Amino acid sequence: MNAADSTPPATTAPPARHLSIDEALDAAAKKVRNLITTHPGEWPTYTKNGRWVFDADPWAPTWSGGFLTGQLWVHAQRTGDPWWREQAEKYSLLLEPRQHDLTTHDIGFLFDHSWGRWYDLEPSSHAAAVLITAGRSMASRYREHGGYLCTWVDPGSTFIDVMMNVGIIMRAAELSGDQKLRDIAVTHTRTSLRYLVRGDGSTVHEGWFDTTTGEFLRAATHQGSRADSSWARGQSWAIYGFTTMYRHTGDEDFLDAARRTADYFLAHTLEDGVPPNDFRDADGDNKREASAGAIAAAGLLLLSRTIEGPSVDGPYGQQARRLVNTLSSTEYISADLPEYEGVLRHATYHYRNGLGIDESVMWGDHFLVEALDGIRRADQAQNQEGGR
Repeated sequence: MNAADSTPPATTAPPARHLSIDEALDAAAKKVRNLITTHPGEWPTYTKNGRWVFDADPWAPTWSGGFLTGQLWVHAQRTGDPWWREQAEKYSLLLEPRQHDLTTHDIGFLFDHSWGRWYDLEPSSHAAAVLITAGRSMASRYREHGGYLCTWVDPGSTFIDVMMNVGIIMRAAELSGDQKLRDIAVTHTRTSLRYLVRGDGSTVHEGWFDTTTGEFLRAATHQGSRADSSWARGQSWAIYGFTTMYRHTGDEDFLDAARRTADYFLAHTLEDGVPPNDFRDADGDNKREASAGAIAAAGLLLLSRTIEGPSVDGPYGQQARRLVNTLSSTEYISADLPEYEGVLRHATYHYRNGLGIDESVMWGDHFLVEALDGIRRADQAQNQEGGR
């Protein structure tokens, strides 16, 4: 029986308290350890009534395994505990066959945070080969007419989400020396910048193209309020994705896109930094989407490290710290709810399809852990520098 169908856990927490960075990371580690020991080898995407759902994903080809595995790598590096390292390698190996997956545009989500972290920690020819194959699988979605990477929805469709999956192509290009891969990644990024980022820095969720001529046809959305609105998670993907491409290429247009999408996000969130599901429906039924906040925090940290320095104390770094401070409260992190299985509460998977609303989602947990650890490492390095 699906765990989500059993009696739901109590989700009413004691009065909110704030956790330190280490306390928040320890709480997150406890939740993910419980998941992988209770349900080994499973890849849940969202919770229902606070419990992970293990049924097949009803919306998209399974795409959350890299987020679970990525958390394991973060905990392995942070703690130095061989148990975490063993689990991180084990789950990465479970994902390995999907390097050949030609059915989804989420290859970067699967491999950047799993095999990418493994390679960054311990470069090897095997890890490089996996990343190159994964990047080529992602690049197979490229459409010459239109210059974009198509989604699993339709050959004529691309998402702002795809900006988070272009990096795997760049990594493959750099590891293999294949210029064509680099050209595909850069062209898709330029197409996304032209059609999916508006003049005010807000983003379009989905763009449709004529597959014969490459003509841009229309904007659309699956998860936002309207085609002309700005879905908050897509906005967060854009911050992180354009920053990643700037780091790979040094292209100032991509840095400008990262800044503008970040500035729009920051200008349209509440004081605590957590956005609604859609910026142009801020008073709608879904007033907070914590996973978009976690992704934005991680993206803002990446942007800060890129342009403001490793201490992440510049304006974007300070905004990331503000957001992480909010999400480290037990209003959001489930540290005081022992039976609640996810880490980050008040997130949403797919509002319009009624999936995982005001629940936990695996990418929300992952990017919260990434952001927490990013601040921890920046502060640790600064303290060590100050002690010299």
